[in-house]
Amino acid sequence: MLASVTLGVFVLGLIVSNWAVLRAKLPTYYPNCAWARAAGAAPIKRGSPGYRVGLDADDDGVACEQYRKG
Repeated sequence: MLASVTLGVFVLGLIVSNWAVLRAKLPTYYPNCAWARAAGAAPIKRGSPGYRVGLDADDDGVACEQYRKG
């Protein structure tokens, strides 16, 4: 019993300690600019994780930028 608990704690420790490495290798995707802003990622420059043409309304290389009205 103690061996199985020890093994479980060890495996959990491996997962937690390697989560940052695993997460860094996952592609970043925001379905829309509201999600990017909520994550604190906006504005997103071309070449940065999370940038895609679908989020860059004016095709200037900056996605989810704030626009000033009037």
